[in-house]
Amino acid sequence: MSILEPKPTMNQDDVETWRRALLRSREEKDEYYRQDQESPIPESQRGSFQGLNYFDPDPTFRFETKLRRYEGTESILMTTSKGSRKLYNKVGYFEVAVNGTSVRLPVYQSAERVDTHIFVPFRDATSGKESYGAARYIDLDVQHDDEYPLDFNYAYNPYCAYSDAYTCPLPPPENWLKVEVRAGEKKYHE
Repeated sequence: MSILEPKPTMNQDDVETWRRALLRSREEKDEYYRQDQESPIPESQRGSFQGLNYFDPDPTFRFETKLRRYEGTESILMTTSKGSRKLYNKVGYFEVAVNGTSVRLPVYQSAERVDTHIFVPFRDATSGKESYGAARYIDLDVQHDDEYPLDFNYAYNPYCAYSDAYTCPLPPPENWLKVEVRAGEKKYHE
């Protein structure tokens, strides 16, 4: 079976534990953005920062899936928010069913540095409406068995969503999903 549905083994206790962990992660991120010197929120705005906007937690956007690796190595230059380019290796793709629609989502890894993460940039049908227009990202620690928890509830905005001081890679057209991913972080500015 190439398409994996949302993890069916999550019973009500698992869902509640997952939900609490997600909400705690969001609280910690808000605190970091409010207080830390490295926050992407401009310093002049941190005092009035009330937290990020999120879609409600939804376990149907959490998948247990396998990375389908490409044979050989192919690289891609991703254009950034400032027009420069960054080199990434295309390592494979995930196939999942989002709201009943089969979705293939290519996965990348930096070719410019040693990287222990895989990178999933995407746009979807909420981009520019409810979510940040340029992109949202999911980062995952490399799993040597290629089994991954792909959870769109952890999708986040790149730093360029908060300040023009940052340069962010933009997802290539193959990562533009036609479905709505109503999970994860919403637009920062209305």
